[in-house]
Amino acid sequence: MEEEIIRIDKWLWAARLFKTRAIATDAIKGGKVKINDAPVKPSREVKEGDIIHVQIEQLHKVVQVLSVIKNRVPAKMVPQVYADLTPKEEYERIEFMRAYKSEYRDRGAGRPTKKERRMIEKMKDEF
Repeated sequence: MEEEIIRIDKWLWAARLFKTRAIATDAIKGGKVKINDAPVKPSREVKEGDIIHVQIEQLHKVVQVLSVIKNRVPAKMVPQVYADLTPKEEYERIEFMRAYKSEYRDRGAGRPTKKERRMIEKMKDEF
């Protein structure tokens, strides 16, 4: 049986990691995608078992290719296409960043003092 051959940019789009193939191609050209810890070009072929590291905004996602697909799959079929190996701590970090993205101040509290601002910046830097 002959093994299917598919480009990484098309596979990333088909596996629903990127909304469009053009966005996937731009991410690859920008160095945000690696296969088995090696930078790739959009024309690189994907094989079953490859470990792909993808940076999507602040999220560093790690997936293992379970099946090589040519067409975009429904969201329910994504677990059959790749295994998500991303550490749980990475998702927790992203959730924390979303929760504290904007600082909450009581109405009428005014601007933060220099001490408060430094504390806010320190908290942001830690996460």
